[in-house]
Amino acid sequence: MNAFNRLLTSAAIGLAVGVTSFSAFAETPANMLVIANRIDDVTTVDPAESFEFAGSDISRNVYGRLVNLDPLNLEAGYQPDLAESWEVSEDGKTITFTMREGVKFHSGNPVTAEDAAFSLQRAVILNKTPAFILTQFGFTPENATETIRADGNKLMITTDKKYATSFVLNCLTATIGGIVDKATVMANEVDGDMGNTWLKTNSAGSGPYILDSWKPNESVTLTSFPDYYGGAPAMERVIVRHVIESASQRLLLERGDIDVARNLNPEDIAGVMEADGVKVEDELKGRLMYLALNQKHPVLSKPEVRQAFKYLIDYEGMRDSFLKGQYTIHQNFLPKTYLGASDENPFSYDIEKAKELLAAAGVENLEVEIGVREAQERIEIGQSFQNAAAQAGIKVNITVGTAKQILARYRARELDVYLGAWGPDYPDPQTNAGTFAYNPDNSDEANATGLLAWRTGWDAGGLTEKVEAAVTENDREKRVQMYLDIQKEFREISPFVMMFQQIEQSALRDNVENWSTGQAVTAAAYWQVTK
Repeated sequence: MNAFNRLLTSAAIGLAVGVTSFSAFAETPANMLVIANRIDDVTTVDPAESFEFAGSDISRNVYGRLVNLDPLNLEAGYQPDLAESWEVSEDGKTITFTMREGVKFHSGNPVTAEDAAFSLQRAVILNKTPAFILTQFGFTPENATETIRADGNKLMITTDKKYATSFVLNCLTATIGGIVDKATVMANEVDGDMGNTWLKTNSAGSGPYILDSWKPNESVTLTSFPDYYGGAPAMERVIVRHVIESASQRLLLERGDIDVARNLNPEDIAGVMEADGVKVEDELKGRLMYLALNQKHPVLSKPEVRQAFKYLIDYEGMRDSFLKGQYTIHQNFLPKTYLGASDENPFSYDIEKAKELLAAAGVENLEVEIGVREAQERIEIGQSFQNAAAQAGIKVNITVGTAKQILARYRARELDVYLGAWGPDYPDPQTNAGTFAYNPDNSDEANATGLLAWRTGWDAGGLTEKVEAAVTENDREKRVQMYLDIQKEFREISPFVMMFQQIEQSALRDNVENWSTGQAVTAAAYWQVTK
């Protein structure tokens, strides 16, 4: 522990207390889990609209899905949840789910096939940002009630063509697959919004937790659902506190005021590893850090400029300094551990190479704005890039804002350069191929904000058709090679500078067991935790 933190600690404890152990000073209740995390990206908790990291954590614990992932056995893939079984038609286009009997929503209403049909139809009809996860199967607001329908305790979904069954089921594990209580939601409908306004700040699920409150940029509070079909969680209450600074999270953890700190920087991780009563757990996540160059910009859209930016990243320098232990170099859109993931990292930090490419494009005195969320590691990445770009004759102006502010401008195609992170929505390679390298309509009118290629104004350079072919290929080895080929082309022509894959280091009080942030494929699961 450094001198500054020792000073803070002494001040916090107070001389009159006269204790020497943080655990003796404070301890959270045995039936309560308190987490420090950055949650300023939450804009809604409606599963049909939520599409941010912290929002996924809420949804994971509040809403059941037809199929889901076991947080303690993710390698097993999708498992029965609200649907106890399913069958596939001979033509491979219709999946019939049999609903689990006796499951209740938080309201006490039974979970039915009609609720499941309504939830998926609603997500398609509302057509919010994550809707593409479902509409890619041919579901539209016009045909949703025909292609997604209930009959007794059966739910049938019929896709526009035959897909690998695993692909369809993997998509249903995403946040948008959350099943809502139709009666409760429609009782809160306003002006035909299908309850969207109400569900932004309320919940109507059947999961292990009920949403008590969400206070933007402050906290999320969840209470256990005693009638959860999988059994009441040991943690009767979960509180997630919005704490931006790593040093503040560390202090709270060492004092025992929180059980989990999720955003400690490498220096503070090293510090808490020496503290009494604290442990650190690592998980390779699916989250990727990248730059996106706006292709509506007349200079950034030049192929040589796109390539030049990929040589203006000090990959190793950042990995070995302020990102140490928390990110690994990864220059591909599929995270490690995913089917078809590539381990090729052809770009290195090379200012002279970047200058040559910029000169070939006839670029001089370029000035660009980069949007960065107010998170420590992202600001430092932005500053590193700013320094490198200056050596190549590019002036980079950094705009720092909340996640909501920066994301809104990125989704509106307003930023020259966006520095952000992207995590997969379901455990299938299409989850990232279908957003980084797929953009069937690049027009402003398409408003396909769920597609990163669209947000970046890139028509995907012919990769759209190759992605469409890969997602319908049933031969596993052929499909793997198709994704490897797509990524190879993507690395060379895309306006995305893929940089790092996250290793999440969670710092925990040593009495916390079964903590999981979901590894590369899903979100945190609070109901498994014991103390």
